[in-house]
Order: sequence, then structure tokens, then C-alpha cells
Amino acid sequence: MRRSRKVLTWTIGVLLALVVVLVLVVALFDWNRLKPVINDKVSQAIGRPFTINGDLSVAWRRDASAGWLHALVPWPEFTARQIAIGNPAWAGQPQFARLDALRFRVSPLPLLAHRIVVPSLQLVHPTIDLERDKQQRATWDFTLPDNGEPSAWKLELGSVGFDQGAISLDDAASAVKLQVLVSPLQGAIPYDQIVAQQSTDARAQAGKSAGADARKALDRAAQADAKAKDADDTVGQARRGTVYQFGWTAKGSYKGTALDGSGKTGGVLALQSANEPFPVQADVRIGDSHIALVGTLTDPVHLGALDVRLWFSGSSMAKLYAITGVTLPDTPPYATEGHLKAELRGRNSRYSYRNFRGRVGGSDLAGSLDYDTSGPRPKLSGTLRSKLLRFADLAPLIGADSSAEKQQRGDATPQPADKVLPVEPFRTERWQAMDADVNFTGERIVHGESLPIDSLSTHLVMNDGALYLDPLGFGLAGGKVHSNITLDGSRTPMRGVMKLDARHLKLKQLFPSFAPMQTSFGEINGDAALTAQGNSVAALLGSANGELKLLMNDGAISKNLLETAGLNVGNIVIGKLFGDKTVQINCAASDMTAKNGLFDMRLFVFDTDDAVINVDGTVNFADEKLDLDVKPHTKGFRVFSLRSPLYVRGTLKNPSVGVHAGPLLARGAGAVALGVVAAPAAALLALVSPSHDDGGENTCRTVLQQLRSSGRMMPSAGKKPRK
Repeated sequence: MRRSRKVLTWTIGVLLALVVVLVLVVALFDWNRLKPVINDKVSQAIGRPFTINGDLSVAWRRDASAGWLHALVPWPEFTARQIAIGNPAWAGQPQFARLDALRFRVSPLPLLAHRIVVPSLQLVHPTIDLERDKQQRATWDFTLPDNGEPSAWKLELGSVGFDQGAISLDDAASAVKLQVLVSPLQGAIPYDQIVAQQSTDARAQAGKSAGADARKALDRAAQADAKAKDADDTVGQARRGTVYQFGWTAKGSYKGTALDGSGKTGGVLALQSANEPFPVQADVRIGDSHIALVGTLTDPVHLGALDVRLWFSGSSMAKLYAITGVTLPDTPPYATEGHLKAELRGRNSRYSYRNFRGRVGGSDLAGSLDYDTSGPRPKLSGTLRSKLLRFADLAPLIGADSSAEKQQRGDATPQPADKVLPVEPFRTERWQAMDADVNFTGERIVHGESLPIDSLSTHLVMNDGALYLDPLGFGLAGGKVHSNITLDGSRTPMRGVMKLDARHLKLKQLFPSFAPMQTSFGEINGDAALTAQGNSVAALLGSANGELKLLMNDGAISKNLLETAGLNVGNIVIGKLFGDKTVQINCAASDMTAKNGLFDMRLFVFDTDDAVINVDGTVNFADEKLDLDVKPHTKGFRVFSLRSPLYVRGTLKNPSVGVHAGPLLARGAGAVALGVVAAPAAALLALVSPSHDDGGENTCRTVLQQLRSSGRMMPSAGKKPRK
């Protein structure tokens, strides 16, 4: 028994002695002797020159934050001073990084299992030069040697701390040049305080970019968020325990545009913990675009979780394409605020911008969007809604913004002086940069009297350069318009397909300032089915194939009305026929076919109390030339001031209207001419429907039945035949 105790005592004593010897060796050994070996091994491991130019030493430290064992037993902490890491030969700068000192601790026991556990790594005054050339070679990509067999040793790095330092970036591939300075704050700042300050600053910037209404909208959104707990904030509780310890400033350029920004970060970045948030805050301006964020980054090794409050503002959302890679339309000045969560995994990254609100021009905008880069092309999907949408803010999306606005943006295409149809090209090259699947609803649309749209809804799909609005519906003048539109930008030239039906458009709402129409119960109904190709409105209409049908009942027309609407041809013709007086229209019917941009009038007729006006001929949208004959047919024995036919020649921009030479048209002489319209007149009957207001008979029904009757000119709707 005594012998066993002696053996145990000697064993413990020897172990303690070995520990003491080990401690003394570690403490007294001149570690600088190992610098050549360390420099060589590390250089081979990273494929770059690595040198410790200063002192290499070891001290013993206890760490109460790492558990009770570390708090009781001191652990070795290594310090290497004046470290330099070289750059590859092609780089412009000789050194990748310089450190005044590098401090790290190593856990001894895991070494027995071939694990190098470094709980913490501290960088003292780091200076880093990052560079990437146009061939995509980057100095931060290290080429590690391949021995053919995996190493038996495994490195586990817990966290990285840092202090004042500088980072420079020269990225020729992305056209980015930056100088970033990092310095400690005078005191730690709590997370909630940073959020409040950034919110105030971002909304102030929103007011400068998009006006006072934008700032008020974001203030209201913030108040709503304060009352309702944010369900998406999964790390909210953890955030409240975080503090910001360092500030940074950045200056430089992005794709030739000036960039400057500032922000704050935490002091220790946890590399192994996927649950410990690292606070980040940024306020950056690129040209006139402003981007701000405040939140946390967790699992930085995999860039797995970015959770921030995000603000955008600027003169146009289209300018964000160069910054974010997300294709967005040209817009008026905008400002938005929302919650961004991201999983940053290179080509498989996913972004979620949830519950955002904002203003675009005078319109409000809200919704949630997802952006996924894992497919063959990035994809944007989600839902957008607007309670109040100004058509002027929507116009750039559909190419209806004014030339002055385009000139201000610097992207206008000069319109030829002799052309009416817009030649401004669609930006189809951006359509192939990403896909989209977005539902949009505009509950109320504000527009001038010229186009009384009151609501809008669409399902927008963009796939491999093809744009689909399927469906696109909107309320117009008390009626509804339903359509399906395809613009295939993946083809050259672009291919377009449109199907549209309009029902119950009220004339008194379409022309609210035209007094004779205000007592009318008349409506417009129509159908269109066209295919075309070209990269502008002019090119599409100039190559159109298909048909167009339109009916108007119980309306009125005048030279001044058409002149106000900008219809040069119409106001000249009406002036020749009726002078300046207002003419009541019982029915106006049109059935046109199109082939390669040439629109042929199968039927174009309008019926008045005094006459039936028939229009024959073509309109060529390819060259905007007119070739029309206007034939008035007097009813009964009423005196009609002009019974000779007119011709319309020239172009849409400069029409020429004159009187055909020849005999006057006798009463009923148009019967033969009108007899050939029986088929299109019958086809138009499908557009006839009772009025919503009085349930009465649509006068176009009788007119169309008369037009398709054989051999006789019939009186207009509601009139008895004269004997």
C-alpha cells in the first residue's frame, strides 16, 4: 500500500515538475530563434512572403471569459511584432498587409488531437492593400500548396479583434477605388442608440432626395413599426446587448462616381459562433444615391446572416443597377426604408427586403421583395402595392415620361422633327441581367383629365430577357381594360405581342372638360390583337400585324376637341366637314387590319343625324404616311354643306386634306360603297353591350345592323325612314 502511494506521489511530482519545466522553457526560451523557421513555414503555407521583423515573445494570461479552467490556469499568449505579408508579383503594391503586432492564444490540450485552437486573434494597427485587376486576379485570393494529401492538423480560429488601421481597395474589375480608415470610438455606443441616430439621419437625407412627403412617410412607417413588434427580427434580443466600438470613414469612387461614407462596427468579430452578432452600421453616398444600414452580421465565415434596417434614397431607382446589380426602372426621386435579411454565399446568395415603405415622387410604395442569385440569372420576386400612385411617377416605367425628364437624366434619344411616333428605344439590355416575378397593385391612381386611370394591377414576369405583363389591368374612365403584353427583348429585333379588351369606358369621364359629353351615357368598347417587332414604339407600330376594333356610341365631336387631343388629321377633317360646330355622334365604328405596319380600314364609319361618314384607305405606321378617302353620305333631303369626298394624304406630322374633284354625291349614292362592310359590321356587333347607367339599347347595334343590310341605306339608330 505504501509502495503504491510512493509511486503515485512520484508520478504526480514528475508531472508537476514537467509542467514547471515547460512553463519555464516557454517563459525563458528565446522565441526569436524560431523566426526563420516560422517565416519559412508560413510563407510556404500561404504561398506569399511572410516575415516577422520585430520581436517574438510569449506571456501568460488568464481569460475569465473563456470558462472556469481558463480563469484558474494561465495560458500562453504569443506576440509577434512588425509583421509583413507580401503581394503576388503582378500586384501594384509590394505588400498585402502590415501589422504593428499580432497577438494570439493557443489552447495546449487540443494539440494532442492535432487541433490548433486559437480562441482569439488580435490585430494591432493593421494596414491592408487590396487589389484586383481586370483579369479577376485578386490579392486576397491565396494560392495554398497542394501536397496531394490532407493535412493532419486542423486550425480553429475563434474570434478576430482589431484596433486603429487602414484599408485601401483598388478593384479594376468593378471600377472601385477606396481608402478606409478605422479608429476606436471614445466610448462604446449601445446598439439602440445607433439605430435611433441612423433613422433620424436617413430620413433627413430622404427629405433632401425625395422631398418632405418622403420624410413624413418614413416617419409614419417608423411609428407603426414601434407599435408593432417586428416579427422578422430574430436576433433582436441579442442585438440589444451589442455595442459599437470602432468608427470608419471611406472615400473614393465607384465606376467613376464619387463615393464617400462612414459607419461604426463592433470590436471583435466571432468567426466560429453562428449566433453572436457583430454590429455594423454604414452611411454611404454614391453620386446622388444614398444607402444607409444598421444591424448585425453573424456567422461571418460563411457570410451566413446579415440582418439590417436599410434605407435607400436618390434621384432615380435605375441608378441602383450599377450599385446593386438589380434591374429597376427609371423613377422620380425616391426614398424607402425596410428590413433586409441576407444569406451571402457568393452565387447562391439570397436577399429578403421585407415590409418596406417609401415614396417614389408623389406616390407611396410598400411591399416585400426577395432577390436570389442561385439560378442561371438573379431573380427578383415579391409583391408591391400603392395606395396612391401618380401616373407621372409610373410614366417612366412604360416609356411615357416627358422628353424634358429624359434630357435631365441624360438618356434621351432625339425625336426626328418629321416623326410623331416615339423613337426612344427600350432598355432591353438590362432585361437579360436578371429575372423577375412581381405582383403590383395600385389602389388609386392620380392623373390629369387627359387619361383618367383610377386603378392598376399587373403580374410582371421577366425571364431571360423577355418581359410579360400577364395580366395588365386597369380602371379607366369608369370602365375596365384587360390586357396581356409580351416584349421579348432576348430577340433582335425585339418581338411584341399585345391582346387587349376595353369595356364600358364612359365618354363623360374620358372627356370631362368637353361640355357636350357631360350629359352623354355613351361608352367606348374595343378589342386589339397585335404582333410586332422593333425596339421602340415607332418600330413596333411600323411592323404591326393583327386587328383593331373600336365602338363609340352616343357621343359628340368637334374640331376643337380633336385639336386639344393632338389629333391633327382628325381636327382638319372634321373642320372641313362640319366647320367649328359640335356634332352629335350616334355611333362611331372602326375595324382595322394591320400587316407590316400598314393599317387598312375594313370599316371606319361614324353616324350622325345628318350624314354617315365613311373612311376608306390606309395608314402606314412604318413611314407615317396617310392615304385615306373620306366620303360623306347625306341622309334624306337634309342640306349638307359638303357632299363631295375628301382625301387625306401627307404624314401624321403634316397631313394634307383636300376635296376630291368630281361630281357631288347624290342621296343614297353610298349604298354600294357601304355594302362591302357587311362582314366587319357583323364582327363589331360582339362589342355592343347595354349601358351600365340606364340599361338601354346601345345605338351602335342598329347602326351596325343597317350597315350590313343589303343594297339600301338605312337611317340612323332611333330614326324612322323618311318617305
